[in-house]
Order: sequence, then C-alpha cells, then structure tokens
Amino acid sequence: MAGGPVSGPAHTTGTAAGGESLSQSPPVSGTMLTPPPGVVTGTFWRRFTLRRPLAALIIQRLGLSVGLLFAVSLMIFGGVEALPGDFATTYLGQSATPQAVENIRKDLGLDRPVTERYFSWLGGALQGDFGKSWASRNSVSEQIGKRLGNSLFLAFFAAIISVPLAVGLGMLAVQYRNRLPDKIINVVSLAAISLPEFFVGYLLILFFAVQMGVATFPATVYDGMSFGERLSAIALPVATLVLVVLAHMMRMTRAAILNVMASAYVETAELKGLSAFRIIARHAAPNAVAPVINVIALNLAYLVVGVVVVEVVFVYPGMGQYMVDAVTVRDMPVVQACGLIFAAFYIFLNMAADILAILANPRLRHPR
Repeated sequence: MAGGPVSGPAHTTGTAAGGESLSQSPPVSGTMLTPPPGVVTGTFWRRFTLRRPLAALIIQRLGLSVGLLFAVSLMIFGGVEALPGDFATTYLGQSATPQAVENIRKDLGLDRPVTERYFSWLGGALQGDFGKSWASRNSVSEQIGKRLGNSLFLAFFAAIISVPLAVGLGMLAVQYRNRLPDKIINVVSLAAISLPEFFVGYLLILFFAVQMGVATFPATVYDGMSFGERLSAIALPVATLVLVVLAHMMRMTRAAILNVMASAYVETAELKGLSAFRIIARHAAPNAVAPVINVIALNLAYLVVGVVVVEVVFVYPGMGQYMVDAVTVRDMPVVQACGLIFAAFYIFLNMAADILAILANPRLRHPR
C-alpha cells in the first residue's frame, strides 16, 4: 500500500564526500563466510594432508606400524601368560615343595600383577633390554645379538640370490609367455611352492651332504671362522631358502608385468616396432614396480621370520634355533623377545614396502 509502513530491515543509502555511495545493513546471523580461493581450512592434519599428501601417507604408515607393533606385543605377552603350566614347577620338578616354588616365582618376579610385569617388560624392550634368561640367567639381549647376526647373515645371502633371480625369471617368462621357457618356469615354480621347506632341506642334505659329500652339515658357524668357511657352512640353508621364496616372487613378478602389458601405452610401443625385451624392461617393468616391491618385502620378511624351520633342520645357531630351544624349557623371556623381534621385522619391512610403493607412484609424487 502506498504511503504505508515498510516491513523488514531499514536500508539507508547516502552519498559520502567524494561521491562514494554508502550502504548500511545489519549483519546476517548464522552466515559463514567462504574462504578465499587457495586457502585450506580445517584441522591441522587436514590442511597438512591436502598440502603434503605424500608426507601424510608416509606418516600414516609409520603410525599404523607402531600401533600394530604395540598390539602384537600385547598378544605375545598375553599368549605366553595364557600358556598352561608354570616355569618354577617345570624347573624344580614335580617333587619341589610349595615353598621352593614360591621362592622361584618371587625371584623371577612372577608374583607381581600381570599389567605391572607387562609394562616393565615393554619399557625394557624399548630400551633394548629384554631381561635375563630364566634357564641360563644370562642377558637375553646379548644372546639375541649374536643369534640375530647369524640369522641376518643367512637371510642376506638368500636375498641377494633370490631377488634378482626371481625378477629376471619373471621377465623371461613374460617375454616367452605361453611358450616352452614360460611353461618350464611355471612347472618348476609350482613344484617348488608345493614342497615345504623342511622337505626341501632334507632332500638337499641327502643328495649334497650324505651321498655326494660336497656340502657341510650341520651348518654350524662360530666366532673365528673365516668368511669363506661361513659361506661354505650356510650353502645348504641358503639354497633351501632360495628355492622356497624364489617361486613365489617369480610368479608374482610375472603376473604384475603381464597386467601392465595389457595397457594402451605398451600396445603403442609394440606398434612402433620395439623389441619385446625393450618393451618389458623399459615400459612394463618400471610400472609394475609397486606390486613387485610388496612381494619382495613379504618374502624378505619371511627370510628373517620364517627361518625357524630351516635353522632347526640344519642346526644353524640363529634366532629360530634359539627360540625353539627356549620353548622346550619354557624360558619365557627368550620366547617373548624373539617373538617381538620377529614381529618388528615383519611389520617394518611391510611398512618399508608400502612407503616405497607410495614413492614409486607418480600421482602421489606429483599431485595436481
């Protein structure tokens, strides 16, 4: 209605000195201002993730690995605690008096609450102190230091033989796929995967140590041995580990490269007339590196963690043999320490594989 009151907020318009127009209106409550383009809002971690996605993924992998190792430590300690029987009774025998058993338990700290013993053990493990062996009363850390060096020596030579050989055979199988070399490699690899490591080890002992007499058994190493003598002693264990992990790595390498060979850029390279080996080596293999790295890391972890059976078969003085000896006498500090170290190797080798796969991804290295 003309001349009537106007409802709503008052709006005044005037002209300031200099001819500029002024407009006044009350602020609108509940309205969020949109940030300028290029400005990232939110929590610190969200801003960091958007600005540094590669670094954020690596930090996530590190955090997950540490959390997983903590959870594994709980499982190891809890599993050992849940085992039936008691070390004091086993150590003293069935004829031991209750007072003697109680004295042993008090001396070993078994009379303390479980949570207190766990955090005491974990705190010592973080500092590299796993306590003393119940059976020998020697430092567990010192014994593990010697045994771990032997296991890493064995795993190192198995790795430097098996990894290049597996990658090379995988590329060869791709180059001659569905032909005689590929079929021979597939049959041999399937046979190797089907045989357990202890059976392979006993076969090698039978042929090379017993019948032919060209290999050393048992595979004993000790301080003062020359480098050549050590290599001669570990020949059969290394051959067993190589045969066990080679087939799996080779087949996964072959599958990863064949998956990349179906890509459009590989077909373009074939149309250009490039040789099959050049296409595989320069175009397919570099783009299949992420799954190959994961497979290699898993098998490297097996070479360190899964040597228990091989070390027992060849009587090799490594971590696996040390752990088995400790289990037979219920030496729980040694069992817990070996289990935690094996878990740490497995977790952090897989973490390293994840990080290398992330770094190998150009989309993450060069985000848009």
